[in-house]
Amino acid sequence: MAAVRTAKAHWEGSLKEGEGEVNLVSSGVGNFAVSWAARIEQPNGKTSPEELIAAAHSTCFSMSISNELVLAGNPAPTSVDTTAEVTFQPGQGITGITLTCSVAVPGVDNDKFEAAAEAAKKNCPVSRALAATPITYEVSLAE
Repeated sequence: MAAVRTAKAHWEGSLKEGEGEVNLVSSGVGNFAVSWAARIEQPNGKTSPEELIAAAHSTCFSMSISNELVLAGNPAPTSVDTTAEVTFQPGQGITGITLTCSVAVPGVDNDKFEAAAEAAKKNCPVSRALAATPITYEVSLAE
């Protein structure tokens, strides 16, 4: 059965002067203020669609690389730390996403690790959903 998750946004005013709020309905973990300024200037305590995409993508990629390592017969990682940077260019939109990931996994050789990273890049559901956007990634084994 498919899982459906819901977020709800409310906006008031024009694009550049207005502001709004996004509510993470399914989890109930919170409401977050959003504004145009948070997209192109300093966030000042507000978020943006790009930051929310970065949160989703970093989480999904971390889960995906963990899964790919285990599916390939490796031990489960002791930690996976992924940073997603989503670049927004006014007038163009989202122009790129960069993932940087460090994985601590005991006893994995570099070739198996690289194969798992490639599979995670290919199979991460958020990466697939964002396929129209250039996505680059750098993964490393934690010392």
